[in-house]
Order: sequence, then C-alpha cells, then structure tokens
Amino acid sequence: MADHSRSPKTDFYSTLGITATSSIKEICKAYKSLVLKWSTPDKNPFNQKEAQEKFTAINEAYDKSTTPIVFSQSTAKKKPAPVERKLECALEELLDGCVKKIKITRDVIAETGVIVQEEEVLWITVKPGWRRGTKIMFEGKGDEKPGYLPADIILLIDEKRHPLYEREGDDLEIVVEIPLVKALTGCSIPIPLLGGDNMTLSFDDIIYPGYEKVIRGQGMPNPKEQSRRGDLRIKFLVEFPAELSDEQRAEAVDILQDCS
Repeated sequence: MADHSRSPKTDFYSTLGITATSSIKEICKAYKSLVLKWSTPDKNPFNQKEAQEKFTAINEAYDKSTTPIVFSQSTAKKKPAPVERKLECALEELLDGCVKKIKITRDVIAETGVIVQEEEVLWITVKPGWRRGTKIMFEGKGDEKPGYLPADIILLIDEKRHPLYEREGDDLEIVVEIPLVKALTGCSIPIPLLGGDNMTLSFDDIIYPGYEKVIRGQGMPNPKEQSRRGDLRIKFLVEFPAELSDEQRAEAVDILQDCS
C-alpha cells in the first residue's frame, strides 16, 4: 500500500536535508554537497543503480525547492520600507507639466530562484504646479528578496535651481538690476517671464531700495486648481556708480540737496 503520509514538499525537503524556511544559499549548499557525493562513481562503486537514483532525486528536489514554492510571493509576509528617490524638474517643466522617464535597476528573483538584476524604465506624468516634495509612488517596483514582497519606489519632486527665479509656494520672485539714473528718472524695462515671453513695464515713480512690483497671475499654477496662478514679484537692485569726479559730486549735491 502506498504511503500517503508524506507530501511532495516533505519529500524534496527531506531529500535535500532542508526545511521550508531554508534560504537559497542554504539550498544551493545542500544541493552541491549531495551532488558531489552521489555523482562521483568511485565513491559508490558497489551500487551504481542507487547512486543514479539518488542523483536523479536530488536534481528533481532542487528544481522543486526553488522560487515557485519556497519563495512564492503568496507566502511573503513582510513588506520592506519604500525606497525614496529624487526626481529633479526645472521650473519650466513644473509650469506647464511634462512627461519624464527614469531608468531603474533592481534585484528580482528569477524562475530558477537566483537573484538577478533587471532594468526597467518608469514614466512619470508631471502635473502643472507640482511642488518640491510631491510624491509619486510606483508599487512593487523595488528590489525583490526571499520572504518579502517587492519594495515600493517613491519619487520625490525636487526643483532645479533657476538662474533667474526663486519659487515661494505658487509665487515667483525675480531680481532686476537697474542703473541709478533710470531708478531716479523713470524708465521702461523688459521683464522675462518664466514661459519664455517678455513683459515691458514702465515706471514714472522713483525706484528706491526695497521697491517691489507685483504682477498678478504670472506665477506658478496652483496644483489643485490649475486655472489659478500665483504672482510674479519683481525686486529691484539699484546700481550705484563706483566713483564720481568732484564736479559730478557737486552737481549731485545741487540736485539732491532739496530732496531730503
């Protein structure tokens, strides 16, 4: 009568001398040791048939003991901490939105139970107005390892440094240098906008230290209400002359002495 008290799993565990919780390293070590023992004819000269049967059983047990059973995702009990990576975006990309891609390399468990590296491209649709720290999660795209579910990857939006603008929430700020004579007598100056256009502003008033001009609706889109935009704040840096002649100083005194 056949013995049904032992399951197929128990058979290959006992054949290799392992347990259900054995690691891939322990399985490989046990397999190599048994193969060396039963595959060498001079070590078993009196029972070649038994040696061949043992060798066949060992190989079958090894095939059954790798990934599909021992490392099946259905038996994974733990979820590792997510892996965080920065995704740098220019302010222009965050103004209009864009599609970006990144290439990742991760560990995966192959069908043979061996851990191999795999490359994959992730595509990210960046929405207009997203801010530094915005999170995009890719579930299960991190490394795989025995006994665990694949880790998640979280991308964090980071803003590249811009040569002209600084961002504060939905507002943009730009510093414009202006000569002293224009600051005192009035002028028209072009102001570059983040989208690539220019806006010409005319000033009749004196531009003094700390003077600020606010252009409504020329900032960044609000990520929750993209039809609404922040403001563009223009700050002025007045350029003073490095030196004056005695005659110029005297003329300046005559002009400015009654302005205090």
